[in-house]
Amino acid sequence: MCEGFLSQAAATRVGLGYPNMPVATIVGHPGAQSVAEIRRHAAEVTAAEVIANLTVQPDEVVLPDEPGARDIVFEGSFEEVNDYFYDREWSDGLPIVPPTPEKIAEFLSYTDRNPDETLGIVLPESRAVTIWSIAVNGVMAGCRAEYMPILIALGEAMADPIYGVEHSGNTPGSETLIILNGPVIKQLGFNYTQGVLRDGFKPNTSVGRFWRLALRNIAGFRLHKTDKGCFGNTFRVVLAENEDALAGMGWPSNAEDMGFRTGDNTVTITRMTGGDVLPSVTGATPEAMMPYLADGVAKETGWEISFTVGGLTFGTLRPALVLSPILAETIAKAGWSKDDIKQYLYDHARMEAGRIETMMNVWTEFKIDSLKHQVMLGRLPKDFAESDDPKRMVPIVTQPDEFMVLVSGDPLRTNAYAFAHNGYLGFPVAKKIALPNDWEARISGSARS
Repeated sequence: MCEGFLSQAAATRVGLGYPNMPVATIVGHPGAQSVAEIRRHAAEVTAAEVIANLTVQPDEVVLPDEPGARDIVFEGSFEEVNDYFYDREWSDGLPIVPPTPEKIAEFLSYTDRNPDETLGIVLPESRAVTIWSIAVNGVMAGCRAEYMPILIALGEAMADPIYGVEHSGNTPGSETLIILNGPVIKQLGFNYTQGVLRDGFKPNTSVGRFWRLALRNIAGFRLHKTDKGCFGNTFRVVLAENEDALAGMGWPSNAEDMGFRTGDNTVTITRMTGGDVLPSVTGATPEAMMPYLADGVAKETGWEISFTVGGLTFGTLRPALVLSPILAETIAKAGWSKDDIKQYLYDHARMEAGRIETMMNVWTEFKIDSLKHQVMLGRLPKDFAESDDPKRMVPIVTQPDEFMVLVSGDPLRTNAYAFAHNGYLGFPVAKKIALPNDWEARISGSARS
């Protein structure tokens, strides 16, 4: 194990059920060493530790007892509770709402499901995602009890192996984007207009914070241990789509793009390495606007291309373009659909073939030989090998539908936002939100922001 990951190994082996599993040290980081240095460190340090680990019985590790799910772990003032939780790495450093039995019960009243139901077991700590644990972290995050159905859907998405929550501590420090669709947006007062992705609206902000607390307390990602983000990001507030604008254009919502019906209450999670605003998109036609948008989407993708061309996987990159309503409406007015936008991005949001091959084979450790080689093996579409010219432009995804196109933000500003995606290390997953039987009666007239 590389030196920088020894603390992660110590924490992860507990979750895997082998708390005393020995680990041999790889000095430093091989990516920043010469071959001679790697050989010397392997001979002088790693080999000796491997031999010792195979020949000496490791000491038994006795793990401390953990509190039960319903145990009262502490009693004290608001400040004392927060200090207690922070000292045990149960909080993110911001004040938490103490999860008292009364508050947890209030959250549980907004679901018809059994509090002890397990939605799945998640790494690195192999903990159960339960309805109870979701309620506890929802209280701590400052959510309102009526957000509970959304939190449960997020718990289901976290436990879905297609998403790959176990990668949430990888070194690029990517952060999850939560996309919300359906009537619950308005019923619960989520912001979907000006200031989208900015904190300041309780539903968007607290649900985004819940996700980060759940990663910490349920999955087990903690800084300097299992969360190895080199730089990291803070949590992202929820992105709610503007479904009024979508309906006016006749475009499907993201819910429909993810396999549900437009009008269904859904959450989608997808992990993004970063993003940037594309301000002042100018033009009265798609042909005038789209070159700028395609250029912005392409420029957000760098090493992430490894998820498309085989450096890490083939065809798992899902870049996202968020259009403000006025941009989407201008494009739709010309008769363009979401699929037309995705096709344009496929044709024009491109990178130089030679740059991709250099990035994979020289600059990083994601070797692919050549794009033409991968096409010949049937791993990439022929669009990636139309010639041998290293200056030729090739797509950043393997098919148009791998782009995500969303509509949200200030209705009267001509801005867009482009997200770079973390591939299979956070692949998009959507879940339908199950509402309790008495939902309409309980939230009638109570939408709050």
